[in-house]
Amino acid sequence: MNIKLQILRSIFGTLLMVGCANTSNQAKFDETFNVDEQLEYCVGQASKALKLTLAEGDIPRNIAPNSKAWRYVDYKDWTSGFWPGELWYLYEFSGNDHLKASADKFTRYLTPLSVMPALDHDLGFQVFNSFGNGFRLTKNVDYKDVILKTADTLATLFNPNVGTILSWPRDVPNMEWPQHNTIMDNMINLELLFWASKNGGSKSLYDIAVSHAEVTMRNHFRPDYTSYHVVVYDKNTGEKIKGVTHQGYSDDSMWARGQAWAIYGYTMVYRETKDPKFLDFAQKITKVYLDRLPKDLIPYWDFDAPGIPNEPKDASASAVVASALLELSTFKNDSDLSKYYLDKAEGMLMELSLNYQSKDKNTACLLHSTGHKPAGSEIDYSITYADYYYIEALLRLKKIKEGKNL
Repeated sequence: MNIKLQILRSIFGTLLMVGCANTSNQAKFDETFNVDEQLEYCVGQASKALKLTLAEGDIPRNIAPNSKAWRYVDYKDWTSGFWPGELWYLYEFSGNDHLKASADKFTRYLTPLSVMPALDHDLGFQVFNSFGNGFRLTKNVDYKDVILKTADTLATLFNPNVGTILSWPRDVPNMEWPQHNTIMDNMINLELLFWASKNGGSKSLYDIAVSHAEVTMRNHFRPDYTSYHVVVYDKNTGEKIKGVTHQGYSDDSMWARGQAWAIYGYTMVYRETKDPKFLDFAQKITKVYLDRLPKDLIPYWDFDAPGIPNEPKDASASAVVASALLELSTFKNDSDLSKYYLDKAEGMLMELSLNYQSKDKNTACLLHSTGHKPAGSEIDYSITYADYYYIEALLRLKKIKEGKNL
């Protein structure tokens, strides 16, 4: 009896120590990382950027290293929706009417995208991040009309012979145009179709999104669950011709942001479909990413880049994954896995906040993102999509801490 009692006391003591350690770690995290403070910082940075003089229709995209000057683009640029989306998120946090008015102004710049032929697959990035967040927060029916029209436009790029949306309807090097190309980034744009199908649009939009996710799942990944950036298909038969890269180091490498798009995309597809195969797949492609991360949890631009550790980092990939992990952590199929995802996301956000914030260097939120390394473009830049997903992740973490739905 005494022996049993000693064993029970030992087990209880161990559990108590583990519990205390976890509580201590959480207390340490809460003490050193205040989510509201990071969001207030982003509000301040965006407010400074809004004071800069720019021409009507100009939208911030990036800032070069050691510069304070934004490079601006127009509504046709694939990144055009991130800045208004960022402003909507910051309005959601702050309730600041100036941010709301600014978000509306930059959002409306993108209206022509809903009534013109599809330039490429990025309509989801452009319109759902801007008008989508705007409608979620204001219920403005004008926004909804633009979203629904744009979803129909995106659907015109769907090729039923292949089962995916055409990403680039033009000649791009190594894509064997006019064959059908699909890039991993396209997974994010499916959210526009899912939303539209459930909010007044055609139910066929849902089927298109599911088909794209399923065909991509079969053809876009290697046996170890790392992803190709691009798959080229025969446009008539749907046969896979090849898997290649456009922005990664090589055709066989794991381009960091490409894998990030996959993780975020399949997490979203599970949310929209509740099909367990998508959750299982999201967890598998997440595992290889997390297993290969450096200790600071911020990836190099490509996991297989030959010059590591002397390669550029990509804060944007980390921000995308942090946001995705927070959503993955809410799917309570495995409590240990959920906690693991939450811990990793918190670690990424802490690292980004402590060591990647722009502060007085410029008026963006983050430094050290890599856009297109092989083309020598946007290397070690501040880029709006890094800021967008960083802010989204902070808001998601805040909601989780407050027991709210994402």
